[in-house]
Amino acid sequence: MPVLSVIIPAYNEAATIAEILDRVRSVALPEDLGKEIIVVDDCSSDLTADVLKAYMEAHPGSGLVYFRHAQNRGKGAALHTGIGMATGDYVVIQDADLEYDPQEYNTLLHPMLKGVADVVYGSRFMGGRPHRILFFWHTIGNRFLTMLSNMSTNLNLTDMETCYKMFRREIIQGISLSEQRFGFEPEVTAKMARIPGIRIYEVGISYYGRTYDEGKKIGWKDGFRALYCILKYGVLRFR
Repeated sequence: MPVLSVIIPAYNEAATIAEILDRVRSVALPEDLGKEIIVVDDCSSDLTADVLKAYMEAHPGSGLVYFRHAQNRGKGAALHTGIGMATGDYVVIQDADLEYDPQEYNTLLHPMLKGVADVVYGSRFMGGRPHRILFFWHTIGNRFLTMLSNMSTNLNLTDMETCYKMFRREIIQGISLSEQRFGFEPEVTAKMARIPGIRIYEVGISYYGRTYDEGKKIGWKDGFRALYCILKYGVLRFR
C-alpha cells in the first residue's frame, strides 16, 4: 500500500502540537494511501516533549514516530532528520503550528497520483483559498526572495518559501542538504532544480498565518540567510 510520510519539525509548540496531530490524523487520503507521521522535536524548552509523550500514550495506534534532538539545531536540521527517517512513497512537510491545513494534502497529492509530478509546492499566493492578512513587508520579502530564487534556477514558482512541499521520497532523500535553519527552502529548491527531467508543480493552498505574539519565529535575519543561500546554491551552485 502506498504511504504518505508527514514530517513535522517542532520547537516549543506545546500549545498546538496535539491539535495539528489530530488534524493530520483526520485527513482521509485518496486511493487507500497509508500515513506515516514523523515528529522531530528540536530540543524544545517548553512542554512539547511532555505533550507528545501523553499524545502517544493516548493514541497507541496512531502511526506516530517521535524523535528528539539532544540539542537545538534549527528547523532545517529537524527536517533533515525527519526526511532520513521517512519510509513512505511520498513525503510532505508540515509545520507544527496551525498556519497550514492538512486537509490540503489531497490537493498536493493530485499531480503526484496522476503521475505527472515529482515535486509539488503549495503556494499561498495563487488560487482563491483563504489567506490571513498580516504583514505587508513579509509578503514583499517572500515575493522578492522567490523572484531571486527563480532567476537563479529558471523556475517560475510563486512561493518558494512555502512550508508545504511534497516530494517523491527517492527525490528528497537523494538530495544532500546542509542548511540547519530556514535556509532549507532556497537550498532544496536550488538543488531540486538541477535534477535532469525533474517535474515540479505548484498548487494553490490556504494560509492561516500567525503573529509573533502567537508564536511566529522567522525573522529578518532568516531573510538575509535566504539571500545568502540563493547565491550559494542557486547562483554559485555549491553542493
